[in-house]
Amino acid sequence: MTQDTLSDALRGVRFRGAVFFYVSGHSDWAAEAPHGREIAPLLLPGVEQVMEYHAVARGHCWASIPGGPSARLGAGDVVVLPHGDGHVVSSAPGMRSDPDYSWYSRAEIDRLPLRIRYDGRRVDLAAPPQSSDETTIVCGFLGWDLQPFNPLIDALPRLLHLRAGDDDAWLAAFTQQAVAESHARRPGGEAMLARMSEMMFVDAVRRYADALPDGSTGWLAGLRDRFVGRTLALMHAQPARDWSVEDLGREAGLSRSALHERFVQLIGIAPMQYLTQWRMQAAARLLLDTRATVASIALEVGYDSEAAFARAFKRSVGKPPATWRRERDGRDGQTV
Repeated sequence: MTQDTLSDALRGVRFRGAVFFYVSGHSDWAAEAPHGREIAPLLLPGVEQVMEYHAVARGHCWASIPGGPSARLGAGDVVVLPHGDGHVVSSAPGMRSDPDYSWYSRAEIDRLPLRIRYDGRRVDLAAPPQSSDETTIVCGFLGWDLQPFNPLIDALPRLLHLRAGDDDAWLAAFTQQAVAESHARRPGGEAMLARMSEMMFVDAVRRYADALPDGSTGWLAGLRDRFVGRTLALMHAQPARDWSVEDLGREAGLSRSALHERFVQLIGIAPMQYLTQWRMQAAARLLLDTRATVASIALEVGYDSEAAFARAFKRSVGKPPATWRRERDGRDGQTV
């Protein structure tokens, strides 16, 4: 049941295109990327947010969020920035680079994957890797929209490090294939990399959830809890049902007060507040993925009237559902 809930939340992360860079570094080098919101209009017009990842093909490097977490990456490792934080990838810890990102707008994004070579402080566009380069990396940028509510993204750390190992053949194969596709520029390679990147993200989420220590809080920890996980699964499976905390507690096997306290402790908000927010997420998905009327969507997510649903949706996203859908439809037409 909890795995279905995780899949439901993963479906809510609508990836909308992908861009790939093939990067090499020589000598003391550092590459600094701005926040995903800043580069989204340059790399993927019409996308709200960009989630970046780096797969190390050869050598080693450091990935860090200035003032935040950092990780040393070896060959086969992958690091994901789920929240789109600005960050630095460098040959040594603590390095920064020139904060001039004008080359993003000069890059020929329509001729992907883009090849970039860092040699000290110099940046060469379209430069192939050289045998003297100590490090080669595939950098992926996945575009996604900030939907009304997606608890999964909020539950992830700012920097997620996936370590290569003998027991993780899939991650090693992903890194090797990403390098091969980025380097060869074969027909269909960009589409393959996009699908592989989505699979890598799902794998990263599952591995992070599996490694959570006992006593953790947050949405992923709630999924693992016997009672809260059952409650989340019920709300995700039947968002239109006229749930009460008493009903949820009866189904989950706890009293009303005990469920409320446990839910707030793990998830951070009350069960009914979560249900309202998830209904908005379910409605957003229906607005984008179907041609159903607003009135029918209102009924499908638990509202007796279109007007009541429209008021709730506007409180959540700032716009009525019909307006929000129309604007997103126009932007989808621009997606790479």
